[in-house]
Amino acid sequence: VAPSTPVCEVPSSAMTGTVVELSCKETEGSPPSEYQWYKNGVALLEKTGPSSARAANVTYTMNKKSGTLLFNTVTKNDTGEYFCEASNGIGLSQKCSVKRMQV
Repeated sequence: VAPSTPVCEVPSSAMTGTVVELSCKETEGSPPSEYQWYKNGVALLEKTGPSSARAANVTYTMNKKSGTLLFNTVTKNDTGEYFCEASNGIGLSQKCSVKRMQV
């Protein structure tokens, strides 16, 4: 079954240095969807280990299976427009509407 349009939860504002979690979920896809987050139209990279995340100066952890995007400490650089895309290899992938997060 192709995925349905996912529901994204993006806080509209966040304080610098706080932990922020963005979530994305759709329930109809079978097999279960994988989720890809985008910021300002650019796909966010999935970081596997802490060393690679530090090297790229990345402040988030993206879980493609659960659809969460977790910022351990948000910075002003994380301000932007976010959306996520759900895909399971069947039918077209589905995107949620873009939401702006201001840090």
